[in-house]
Amino acid sequence: MRMMNCDIMTDSAVLTKKQCYDEGVEILTKAGIDEAKSDARLLLEYIAGVTYNDLCIHQEEEVRQDRVSAYREALKRRTEHVPVQYITGKQEFMGLEFTVSPDVLIPRYDTEILVEEVLRLGLSGIDILDVCTGSGCILISLLHYMHDCRGTGIDISDKALKVAATNAKKHNVNAGFCEGDLFDALAKAGEANNDIKLKYDLIVSNPPYIPTGVIPTLMREVRDYEPVIALDGDDDGLKFYRRIVEEAPDHLVRGGRLYMEIGYDQGAAVNLIMEKRGFADIEIYKDLGGNDRVICGEWRR
Repeated sequence: MRMMNCDIMTDSAVLTKKQCYDEGVEILTKAGIDEAKSDARLLLEYIAGVTYNDLCIHQEEEVRQDRVSAYREALKRRTEHVPVQYITGKQEFMGLEFTVSPDVLIPRYDTEILVEEVLRLGLSGIDILDVCTGSGCILISLLHYMHDCRGTGIDISDKALKVAATNAKKHNVNAGFCEGDLFDALAKAGEANNDIKLKYDLIVSNPPYIPTGVIPTLMREVRDYEPVIALDGDDDGLKFYRRIVEEAPDHLVRGGRLYMEIGYDQGAAVNLIMEKRGFADIEIYKDLGGNDRVICGEWRR
């Protein structure tokens, strides 16, 4: 029987698809990777084109040696807790594939709740602003599934905006992007820049909301590799909610709505911030775990 150590193997023996997969699972398991099986499969598919169906039906087929070497290198990076998405450069969100890099947060399924709640409104022909757009996954998903809408994504990171622009082009949506600190980006860009507007029917945001003191306790994949600037919400995690809620009305049409992702324990606090600013019909939506996940309100003044 072939014996394997936790170290990445470098022998030149020919391996089958099943042997590659089994080696990957063992290496990642010994490295303490929780999702060893799924990660090994995803990396093998990305590097060598070995699908789940191949592992079931064609598992004895051999894998080219150069692909085996590349697969082992990817496994090594994963044992260092580099997220799979940063190794493959992609992540699925709302049924769409998004390009990702260490310059943007990895899109998460909980964030799909925000997109789904907006889609329930059945709106069309509107202008959408995405504050802290990152990879652009929220804005681009909305533009993809809604009819005849236009969007603007703003972010303080020019590197993140390049990723978002790549994703917008990939999915052929009507979106423009501008750099700046929250709404300052709009003033900086001006109305004449790529049809960027100053008033929107809908503002969406997944801002940084993790309290600074909590960040060192996050799992290594997040703490060590995802951009801290997109995670850190200051001492209480509410800094960006205060700023967004205060400034958003200046950029909303009357009757426009603000949707934001929130932390599991931030619903009451953000609700109060929005109430004090004058938002109406404030609602909080929960994720599948029963935790507060999205808050929205209407601007009627």
